[in-house]
Formats: sequence, C-alpha cells, structure tokens
Amino acid sequence: MSSPDSPEGQLVGRVIAMPADTNPEGDIFGGWLLAQMDVAGATPAFALAEGRCATVAVDAMVFHQPVSVGDEVSIYARVIHTGRTSIRVHVEAWKRPRAAESVIRVTEGVFTYVAIGDDRKPRPLPTAPA
Repeated sequence: MSSPDSPEGQLVGRVIAMPADTNPEGDIFGGWLLAQMDVAGATPAFALAEGRCATVAVDAMVFHQPVSVGDEVSIYARVIHTGRTSIRVHVEAWKRPRAAESVIRVTEGVFTYVAIGDDRKPRPLPTAPA
C-alpha cells in the first residue's frame, strides 16, 4: 500500500464525521467510510471515462485507525491502472482530529470502476489501450 507519512494522490473529498455515522461502540462505522471513499474515489475515474462509471470491485481494503465523531476526513485518490473499460484507483482516507494540526492515515483500498454507457453496459474508455 502507500506511505503512512503523507497522503498520496489528489484531494477528492473532505467531510466531517458525525454522530449519526457511528457504530454501537461509538467509532465511525466502516461502511460509512467505505462509501465516502467510493464516491470521492470515483472522481478521477469519471474524468478519465469522460462520463458515467460504476463501481465493480473494492480490493485490499485496510482499516488502519478508527475515526471519531468530529474528525475531518480527507479522501485522496490516484489512478493506478487503466484497461479497455476499467479504471483502478488507489484511495486513501486521512483524518485530522479536532484541534489537531497533523493528519493520520485511517483507511486505504483499491477501487475498480468501469466506464458505462446510457444502456448501463461497459464501454471503452476514450483513451483505452489497444
């Protein structure tokens, strides 16, 4: 995966973790974080596809640290591979606890998106490899 010292990729989203997003233990629910990463991580896929994409896989999801209510969560993404119709994006989530200056990597994973047409079927990327 990536370096734990600083975020890699483009900042594609930022959100504050809220009380409604907690699990029974009071930490932010992992599914909420995964959803934030999926939505924000699609940003570079939409740009490369020049249009609509669908998430088809999430691989190597690792939860390094819990997120607490009030933490600012920043999502970073970078394209790591393109195929004929697919785009693989490495996505990282970093938190900045309230009143803190430093950030901590909390989650990372690889999301695969596929360019789709109006018929919701895969379509070639505009710059698809031959």
